[in-house]
Amino acid sequence: MSIIRFTNCQLALPDGSLRRDDLFIDATAGKLISGQQYFYNARKAVSRVIDLQGAILAPGFIDAQINGAYSKDFSVFEGEEEKYLEDLDEVSRRIVETGTTAYVPTVITQRPDMYPKILPLLKPRSINNGAHVLGYHAEGTPRRPLLPPFRNLTITHHTGPFLAPCKKGCHNEHYLIEAPEGIKSFDEAYSAEALDQPGVKVITAAPDVPGVLSAITPVTERGVTFSIGHSNASVELATAAVGHGATWVTHLFNAMPQMHHRNPGVIGVLGAKKEADRPFYGIIADAIHVHPSAVRLAYDCHPNGAVLVTDAMSLMNPRLPDGRHDWREGRYITKTGLSLFVDGTDTLAGSAISMDHCVRNLADFTSISLGKAIRCATWNVAQMLGGEVKERKGALLPGKDADLVVLSEEGNTRTEDLREAFGKYGNVTDAIVMSDRDTGRSRGFGFVTLSSEDETTKAIEGMNGYELQGRQLRTAVEVETTAAPRQDGSANNSPSSTSGGW
Repeated sequence: MSIIRFTNCQLALPDGSLRRDDLFIDATAGKLISGQQYFYNARKAVSRVIDLQGAILAPGFIDAQINGAYSKDFSVFEGEEEKYLEDLDEVSRRIVETGTTAYVPTVITQRPDMYPKILPLLKPRSINNGAHVLGYHAEGTPRRPLLPPFRNLTITHHTGPFLAPCKKGCHNEHYLIEAPEGIKSFDEAYSAEALDQPGVKVITAAPDVPGVLSAITPVTERGVTFSIGHSNASVELATAAVGHGATWVTHLFNAMPQMHHRNPGVIGVLGAKKEADRPFYGIIADAIHVHPSAVRLAYDCHPNGAVLVTDAMSLMNPRLPDGRHDWREGRYITKTGLSLFVDGTDTLAGSAISMDHCVRNLADFTSISLGKAIRCATWNVAQMLGGEVKERKGALLPGKDADLVVLSEEGNTRTEDLREAFGKYGNVTDAIVMSDRDTGRSRGFGFVTLSSEDETTKAIEGMNGYELQGRQLRTAVEVETTAAPRQDGSANNSPSSTSGGW
């Protein structure tokens, strides 16, 4: 048994507080353990002590709605499973720089033959030094175009589905469908196999679309998280959907009626008398999709239900310049800062924000502590997704997976700190803490690659806490973490392994 002790750190706890304490992990099992119990039973020193120099140690962030990142679009499938999984793995490797250690790829509406091909690829999946894929989030469903002008169009992927046409957002209205046969319509749209596969399964649909309300209970009984979204439902209908088993609202305030004092619509479900009757809700804290004042109102109304999501598109990349970028099917997105608009329109097309930025923004917009903001990207998300995710992730508690992120007191990942300090000298890359559930242990560094020895000297002059290793400037404190091994107890070094969970 190899035990690692993190010391001189502030632990982000499930109640939103930050507590100065030590954290112990079992590097063999990839789990958090009780230090007191370890010393009492083992009566020996730990294998290694890592001094975090006062930094915040938090559970890894979980993103339950992300459409893509780093030029990869989870809704695009070109017929090659291996290529799709390679792209997925690249996102998993790179996204840890934002503090995200687990995510749920979101797939928008496809051609009818696409869901059975894409969704089976989105089972729980882990790679070395990368974030964990937890399952899938299907935002909408497929339909073949019915209108004559569209019959002969060659279109590979489209949005659409069990969504209200008047709240389609950037979804193509010609691909919206109803669910006349309830759960059978869902089986036909997504495939029964996809609805029954292991891992996280989230479906966003509108309860005001005929047939959807009756499908909520049977689909949730199959382990699917049902989320209300792209809906024009009244508060009464939205409340009925919650009564049938809906537990989440997709990107609150967006693609739904704006709150009116006589008919608060979907947003009104957050005003239920009993907190138990209020669903979780996704919030995009980018100040573009939702004004900071609205973020504050929602959080104050139901803080325990706040789930930070990025709704990030393939253009999410901290180093991607602004401009006009390819999207899909000959369409373009214009990126300006964090905002993404369908080219030539005022229609928002997802976001370019990262989860660590969302956490910092939430703390700023609502004047809450950073610890409470972290809770909305960790504990709350795990509680909403339920199942194994709830049991294994989202908290620094004994028995949980050792998926961790190190943050500065301002909420920046260590990579962000390095980028700010040394960005003018070179390219800052990599993440601070990464975990791999199959191999049982991995290492993560924040470092900057410098372009010349002169610049190396300039960069480290007068700087404490860093050491030079070759031409890479690494943090002097190496951060090593582990993640859960395979359930059968064996190691699996293959980056394409999908068995055994996360």
